[in-house]
Amino acid sequence: MLMTQAPAASKADRRRHDREIVALAVPAFGALVAEPLFLMVDTAIVGHLGTAQLAGLGVASALLVTAVSLFVFLAYATTAAVARRVGAGDLRAAIRQGMDGIWLALLLGALIVAVVLPTAPALVTLFGSSETAAPYATTYLRISALGIPAMLIVLAATGVLRGLQDTKTPLYVAVGGFVANGALNAALVYGADLGIAGSAWGTVVAQCGMAAAYLWVVVRGARRHGASLRPDTAGIRASAQAGAPLLVRTLSLRAILMIATAVAARLGDEDIAAHQIILSLWSLLAFALDAIAIAGQAIIGRYLGAGDAQGAREACRRMVQWGIGTGAVLGLAVIAARPLFVPLFTGDPVVQQTALPALIVVALAQPISGIVFVLDGVLMGAGDGPYLARAMLVTLAVFAPAALLVPAFDGGLTALWGAMTLMMAIRMLTLWLRSRSGRWIVTGATR
Repeated sequence: MLMTQAPAASKADRRRHDREIVALAVPAFGALVAEPLFLMVDTAIVGHLGTAQLAGLGVASALLVTAVSLFVFLAYATTAAVARRVGAGDLRAAIRQGMDGIWLALLLGALIVAVVLPTAPALVTLFGSSETAAPYATTYLRISALGIPAMLIVLAATGVLRGLQDTKTPLYVAVGGFVANGALNAALVYGADLGIAGSAWGTVVAQCGMAAAYLWVVVRGARRHGASLRPDTAGIRASAQAGAPLLVRTLSLRAILMIATAVAARLGDEDIAAHQIILSLWSLLAFALDAIAIAGQAIIGRYLGAGDAQGAREACRRMVQWGIGTGAVLGLAVIAARPLFVPLFTGDPVVQQTALPALIVVALAQPISGIVFVLDGVLMGAGDGPYLARAMLVTLAVFAPAALLVPAFDGGLTALWGAMTLMMAIRMLTLWLRSRSGRWIVTGATR
């Protein structure tokens, strides 16, 4: 059992939950994979410029994704809060709460840009980038940082729409952004001969276009329901406070990924290049699984907002089943496709040989990842941020020494990804214990 004891759901209930999950998760998958697909396109294009450029992209993209992902609560906390209001039948308050999140995103984005631009060389050096890769990493990081405000606005606006049970609009915007990003990258890197700088500029322009599209949709909805568009200091402060536990959780997760990238960088340029390829795939797989979790956030928030605790329990149980099955399928797909996948990103035979065995470890861990991402999403939808923060701190405490011991014992990249699998197993245990306790079930328009 994954939760407190409850009567088994009927076949009709399971079918209803399946329809809800599919209706939200399938479009959510398309929107979720936009960012890793952006990175995969950048990796494929930059990878053919040379190993040093690919290694530089590996360091810079890890820093950039960290800077943005620290504030993923703009999407997740907003989804849960808006969905609860929707479940309670108050659409005006739901959208007003979402607008507070968008204003907070703009403020945070401006702050991050002000910090990253002058400190880019120091950040790259801190990550242990080699002398040959560091200039490329610095160039990519500085240019891409200009798109951070747009990225955060996309996060917050996406959270609003998910909470409103709309994952189709984010899908349309994501598809448009992906197509624009690919075309711009190819044109600027090769056509304009801008090298790695062209890849960064292409991504910035695509992200700004996505932000503009999201704002148009959200503002139109706010006007339709009479929600104010003006910044509200109290509302912005409340959004920040609600997201604080998720920020701690995300900081811990990003610390784990930064430690992994730093360890890979110290193993050598070939290892960090292979790590970048694997991390791109791992991110894509994670977002595929997280599509079910996104559906969970919206569904769980709506059920709890409407006071339906039993519906929340049944939905959680069904989504875990989906997560396990999807993870198994993805793992098999990775094993089958790995000889074809790696050459798409690099022609260096050393990098290819380094990446292939580590991909086996990634594949075997996918069912575990399915459970982790689904339960993570369920607890976010329930507004159980404080527990998620504590659980991730425990996971970081276990992972850090395991990863840092890899170079000392000459374990190589495969051993590093073994440590990543250990990290996911610890997460699964902590999330399972919480879901079994039932303490996450709190009903009402607010938690």
